[in-house]
Amino acid sequence: MVALVAFCAIGALLYDVIAVRAGHPAGTWRTRITDEMTTRPVDDPWLLATGAVAVVLGLWLLILALTPGLRRLLPLRAPEGSTETGAWLDRKGAAMVLRDAAMRVPGISSARVRVRRRRVVTRAEVGFRDIATVRDDLSRALLQQCRQLALAHTPRLAIRLRHHTR
Repeated sequence: MVALVAFCAIGALLYDVIAVRAGHPAGTWRTRITDEMTTRPVDDPWLLATGAVAVVLGLWLLILALTPGLRRLLPLRAPEGSTETGAWLDRKGAAMVLRDAAMRVPGISSARVRVRRRRVVTRAEVGFRDIATVRDDLSRALLQQCRQLALAHTPRLAIRLRHHTR
């Protein structure tokens, strides 16, 4: 909401500055604000209150920019009939569950799984079996495990396989 208001205010100011540069007179709102700012003393209560509000708003936006938010969490699918999502799953926990599912696929000797917001990146080494067969089995197992996790948005799979070398 703050960004939308700031966008509109900056857009109006930019339009007025471009109009002045093109030879048109400045907007009455801008000349009035400029006159008010130049004629009021520095210790005016309205000027101090406006400055305090700007400082508090700036600190609030800075704190919001520095806090991590809920990016580490993946929303789970809401039960039937419910409109809200109240349950979340940690990405590291989801990665461990998916890694365990990958390790249960025959032929996989080691696996690393990284869960992102919209994609699951799996790197695995194939100890035996054909890579194409292992890829099919692995993608099937990971999709099934993602369905069992009941994530709100089913992530895309990115699978990278290589033969185990000694």
